[in-house]
Amino acid sequence: MNTTNWAMRPNAFSAEILENPLQAYLLGIIVSICGNVLISISLNIQKYTHVRQAQRGSKPYYTSALWWMGVILMGVGELGNFAAYGFAPASLIAPLGCVSVLASAIISVVFLKETIRASDILGGTLAITGTYLLVTFAPHNISMVTAQMVHYYFISWYLLVYIVIEIILFLFLLFLYKIKKVKHIVIVMLLVALLASVTVISVKAVSGMITETIKGSLQLVYPIFYVMFVVMVASCGFQIKFLNQAMKMFDATEVVPINYVFFTTSAIIAGIVFYQEFEDLAMLNILMFVLGCLLSFVGVYLIARNRPKIKQENGDFIPVDTIPGRRHITKEQPEASALPYGSLADKLMCNRPGPSDDS
Repeated sequence: MNTTNWAMRPNAFSAEILENPLQAYLLGIIVSICGNVLISISLNIQKYTHVRQAQRGSKPYYTSALWWMGVILMGVGELGNFAAYGFAPASLIAPLGCVSVLASAIISVVFLKETIRASDILGGTLAITGTYLLVTFAPHNISMVTAQMVHYYFISWYLLVYIVIEIILFLFLLFLYKIKKVKHIVIVMLLVALLASVTVISVKAVSGMITETIKGSLQLVYPIFYVMFVVMVASCGFQIKFLNQAMKMFDATEVVPINYVFFTTSAIIAGIVFYQEFEDLAMLNILMFVLGCLLSFVGVYLIARNRPKIKQENGDFIPVDTIPGRRHITKEQPEASALPYGSLADKLMCNRPGPSDDS
């Protein structure tokens, strides 16, 4: 009997956490923060691998075990963010993305020897203050995300109005971007944000139904689960596509803060409209929550803008004395048609890639 009780304790402990709203809320916050920290570590590992491989001129980066460790950490971090949506409101999990930017800045200074700036200190202080306000004043009412609830919200009139408005706005922006060739960063990032709102709705639905299934209420037999899963995969795919295009056209110091602001705003609106997360929330909580978002926005902007580059060769010029057969000491520009090389990790860490990043 004692052996049986001892064996059942882990399951009973897990069930107790999932059934307790406050514990589940705190678990969602902790999982989200840990996931974002892992993502920032993985980005720095990948960036370090790219820089090291470029400096050594050795094998391609994807042959490095260190690079693959960064990829695995990225997957674990994203999985943590996915799981967090099943425990805490989407309007809280999305703004906690500032933790990744803050952790990346700290890791870059400590391990990659980047120079710390006054704007980093101020931005980090604002981001930490904003995160505290978000966690303290975010909606604490945790509703079970079941297939019946998702189906009910899915066919509600206010969601239909919201989706129609999003589709019209998305098609208009896509017309400007594809047909009229308007390559403005706001247009591209708005396309990403509109897709992100759909992603957040579907991710929370899928994660929430999986959480309820783990608790013992089977949700995977309902068709709405697979509908939301397909929507999640499709919206994520197109979101990444437009985000990568933005990274190619614009500097990461512009893309990172704008994407964070637009994504967070769209996620909060999606949580309010679809999951009614601000229902019965006091006005003070709403105002302090908005203040926390604003502080996080400003903090991320200050950290991301004009990030210093890692010391390396000037990527805009090729020393002629490095070319076989040349003995001059002048510098020669590469052809204008030459393509820049670099990793997505470099871009996300706010370093504009240059030819020296070629792997």
